[in-house]
Amino acid sequence: MARKPNYDFERRERERLKKQKNEERARAKVAPAADDDVASDAADQPPGEEG
Repeated sequence: MARKPNYDFERRERERLKKQKNEERARAKVAPAADDDVASDAADQPPGEEG
């Protein structure tokens, strides 16, 4: 006998996975930009001097 489909659960699970994937993409997009800013600030100063 086939199981009764649980459409609400399946829809919520798809939405949860989609939200999780979008959050990971957003974090990945922000993280490299933050790393670049730190590296460029260090490159602007002469060696031996701190900001």
